[in-house]
Amino acid sequence: MASLSSAGIGSGLQVESIISSLMSIEKQPLTKLQSQQTGFQSKISALGTLKSGLSALQTAAKALTPAIGQSATAAFSAYKASLADSTIGTVTAGSTAVAGTYSVEVTALATNQRLALGKTYAAGDPVIDFGSDTTRTLTVTKDGTPVDITLESGQNTLAGVRDAINKAEAGVNATIVTDTNGKQNLMLTATTGGTAAAVSLSGTATFIDPNAPGSPIAASSAFTQTQAATDAAVKIQGVSIATKGNTITDAVDGITLQLTKTGSTSLTVTRDNSELKTKVESFITAYNSLNSSVKSLGAYNAGTKTGAVLNGDSSLRTIQSQVRGAITNVPASLSTNAVKTLADMGVSFQTDGTLKLDTTKFDKAASTNFSAVATALGAYGDAMKTATTNLLGTSGVIASRTDGLNSSIKNLDKRIDALSNRLTMIEKTYRAQFTALDKTMTSMNTTSTYLNQQLSLLSSMASN
Repeated sequence: MASLSSAGIGSGLQVESIISSLMSIEKQPLTKLQSQQTGFQSKISALGTLKSGLSALQTAAKALTPAIGQSATAAFSAYKASLADSTIGTVTAGSTAVAGTYSVEVTALATNQRLALGKTYAAGDPVIDFGSDTTRTLTVTKDGTPVDITLESGQNTLAGVRDAINKAEAGVNATIVTDTNGKQNLMLTATTGGTAAAVSLSGTATFIDPNAPGSPIAASSAFTQTQAATDAAVKIQGVSIATKGNTITDAVDGITLQLTKTGSTSLTVTRDNSELKTKVESFITAYNSLNSSVKSLGAYNAGTKTGAVLNGDSSLRTIQSQVRGAITNVPASLSTNAVKTLADMGVSFQTDGTLKLDTTKFDKAASTNFSAVATALGAYGDAMKTATTNLLGTSGVIASRTDGLNSSIKNLDKRIDALSNRLTMIEKTYRAQFTALDKTMTSMNTTSTYLNQQLSLLSSMASN
């Protein structure tokens, strides 16, 4: 029977312990390479954090950059409007509005056109004379635009016609009205008031005359107008305004009025800088977030004498320098502008390197010379957009440094693989050598034991 054996049992040598100790020494170069690789990976992760911060700042900068061919004043202008008597209507202001106060007098609201079918029917009675056709067309024309509504012979009731009209959304709503005798009529109402919303009817559809079934009525003459469409009557600043319905969009620059009641009131339009201020605050938040990342990733602890992952890294210094320069360097386009620096409009550096907005100073600067403030913000926004775009580009510092680190990691992978293979061979050699030594010492111990036994026996025989 074969016996179980393990290196070191026969000789007493701690073979596994010896090999483990030797290999821990042999593996020190491998551990160093793996540590370097971990360090490079940490740097790539840190660069990813900076990339994210730069992207957020780039987005905030773009929001402060006017479109090509657009002035900063036009890009950032915003207004708000209100009616002293809000029951008369609602009002909204666009970027082309002009601040001021206007008198508004509404003497009449626009009315919706109403049409009624000239004949009444019992519920479920056929309404359309299809002849030998399976479909007929009812055409609704509004403001010169026709909409064809297909009527199916299988739905030949007032309810079927009503549903087809409402589904088409052709500018009229259809409703069935039932009289005291149980007879049904179809009522059409224009979806909006005003003469521009009035409709006319035509098409191949012909309506059955219950009193003369053999003489169908053409769609163009089947309905009677019960209420004509009229436009609203409005005066602004005493001037009569041409209207189409109850929505007025072209009477005052940038102002849309939706009328709901007659009466007199005043319309006030003021500049609204809240949206622009929000963009500035978003810019500041993005800058401060990036600044915080730069500080933490490049920090040095004097107590422990250890630096953060990007301490001393040139890419970090490049990012910090270019981003700060986009804020501190006055753009050349502002040489003649009344507002030249961010501090002039309330944006200033704090002792910890962060930016802070003095809202009081900003509001005053914007109300005093909005055009100059807008121009300055547009210039600084464009400068930061350019800086961040360059830093984030395929040839920018983030991409270049990341590519370099990835290349170093790949080289280390090759060296680690080669060294790992070499260490496997070294361990195999150690194990073979110590196994042979263990066998030799085991054999010698066996011989020594035998000789001791024989010498002991001879000594015993001599004493007898």
